[in-house]
Amino acid sequence: MGAAESTEGEREPLLAPAQPQTNTQPVYSRVYGRRWLVLTLFSSLAFMQGIVWNTWGPIQNSAKQAFGFSSTDIAVLVLWGPVGFLPWLLFMWLMDKKGLRASLLLSTVFMVLGSGLRCVPISELQYRRWLIHGGQLLNGLAGPTIMGAGPFLSTTWFAPDQRATATAIASLVCYLGSACSFLVGPLAVPAPNDTQIVTSVVNWNPSHIRERIDFVLYAEFGLIAALFVAVLLYFPSRPPVPPSVAAASQRLSYRSSICRLLSNMRFLMIALAYSVPTGVVAGWSGVLDMILTPARVSQVDAGWIGFWSIVGGCVFGVAMARFADSIRGMLKLILVLMLAGASLAATWFTLTCLTRLTHLPSTKATLYTSCILVGIFINSSVPIFFELFIETVYPVPEGITCGVVTFLGNLFTGLLLFFLTFYFTELSWLNWCLTGSCIFSLILVLLFRESYDRLYLDVFVSV
Repeated sequence: MGAAESTEGEREPLLAPAQPQTNTQPVYSRVYGRRWLVLTLFSSLAFMQGIVWNTWGPIQNSAKQAFGFSSTDIAVLVLWGPVGFLPWLLFMWLMDKKGLRASLLLSTVFMVLGSGLRCVPISELQYRRWLIHGGQLLNGLAGPTIMGAGPFLSTTWFAPDQRATATAIASLVCYLGSACSFLVGPLAVPAPNDTQIVTSVVNWNPSHIRERIDFVLYAEFGLIAALFVAVLLYFPSRPPVPPSVAAASQRLSYRSSICRLLSNMRFLMIALAYSVPTGVVAGWSGVLDMILTPARVSQVDAGWIGFWSIVGGCVFGVAMARFADSIRGMLKLILVLMLAGASLAATWFTLTCLTRLTHLPSTKATLYTSCILVGIFINSSVPIFFELFIETVYPVPEGITCGVVTFLGNLFTGLLLFFLTFYFTELSWLNWCLTGSCIFSLILVLLFRESYDRLYLDVFVSV
């Protein structure tokens, strides 16, 4: 008595699924065209925050004549940016609980107040200097959101094949603002610099220089106020439907995220690899005019060097992020190549500045080339680092992860500028710090073991 073979009808399940299963993308994933408007508003604010932060370094000679600033004052004005990161936990908590809109609005209010304080027309220079310092501090308080929310915005609004590009734009445009301050400041403000021949007496008039600086400050305040109105009228926290599986997935709580980050040795290793060179190069570029003045480089030429070094890093960073979007899983290799180039360029620049000892040719061409290469390699690594952070510690929220690493980067910037307030007569040690930080970061990245947890979720689970 053998069992008869079952028929096709008998093999049908008794409880059929409610909906037929298909291989199409789930309906809860959707990309909105308005994401580019959101990215543009955020990037515009980041651009202006970078301009305000780097207002005084490129025109430090003019500021000394107009307001009586000392070299210590210039270093402290740049230092207020890193100091503004001290309450970063508050901004990360606000972003995690209330979304990006609430955190960005608060940061924009600080930017408006800060840029407004710098414009208060007080004839007493002592009080005017205090207001300028206060304005720089308020602008620095916008830094935790402006510099750390780029990856959070890209995950919230963009599809996986556009995330690295959006992260690069949102995180690098702040550096582009700093670059434009190298260009706008020296071109708009006359420079009483003994490295160039003065052809007009008005260039040395402190009152005329002060008027030109005020013109720049008023223009920056007007642009920031207009952007504040735009963000107030339209900047949603998130789209109605998330753009990917990772964006819709459950994340760790705020407290659990902090504990996991601080106990993850792989994250701490790569966080140091990011924060040390980027923190050092931020402080170094903020006082680049002071570094190049002993080499008989004028304020305008120093501004052009700083401008092209940061612009090159931004353009190259977006290109590499686009490459990372098209060929995934190559973040570590890209970082190794970038940091190796940064180490060589920083060594070249340092030795060129010591021409009395090394006898290397110290010309405008060599200073331009070496400095621009440093900016290209280090600044372009920022979005690649951000993407690697998020892949390493997923499911920790992007805003918290990048908030921690940007705080560390600004901590190293602050330490560098703090020492600069004591050791500002001979600045070759800054160049050696830059070279050592690049080599240190390269070693850490070589030892790092990469993983792609978020990418795995988007590629395999969504399918």
